[in-house]
Amino acid sequence: MAGRLPDDGEEDGGHGGGGIFAEINITPLTDVFLVMVIIFMVSALAVQAEAQEEKKRTEEVIEKVEADKRSGLKVNLPSGAAQEIDVSKASLVLLIPVQGDIMVAGKVVKDEDLDNLFRAAFTKDKTTQVVLQADKGVAHGRVVNVMERAKAAGLTRLAIGTSAGGS
Repeated sequence: MAGRLPDDGEEDGGHGGGGIFAEINITPLTDVFLVMVIIFMVSALAVQAEAQEEKKRTEEVIEKVEADKRSGLKVNLPSGAAQEIDVSKASLVLLIPVQGDIMVAGKVVKDEDLDNLFRAAFTKDKTTQVVLQADKGVAHGRVVNVMERAKAAGLTRLAIGTSAGGS
């Protein structure tokens, strides 16, 4: 007998006291599990997409560094033990050689065009970081001049690029 209710009209049938036998309905439980599976699948896809975006940003930064190395401009950065910059934010990396024009993303930028570059970066993203990679031999006044021009354009997140390993 599959399920027995008290009003079945049958007598005890020799089974002792007449208890209630009810079948368990697993449909709501199955529905909950299926909803949980769908939630986990969607969240896994979101995490995977975020990881791919982070990987793409990291590859862009590495590619930019490699392009700077291939540009032929030799800059001896001072050594220092500083924190890494936040690669998830927009950055404007300036290479300042001892003599000559400043380079940005492998392109030479004339001194008179530098203010326009800073203003364009500020209008694109107000939280743009300006990373100054100045050679050890660059005059202090030249670096300060570039920093002041960036601040005048509204870019207040400034960083000085150093080589790895402090001394």
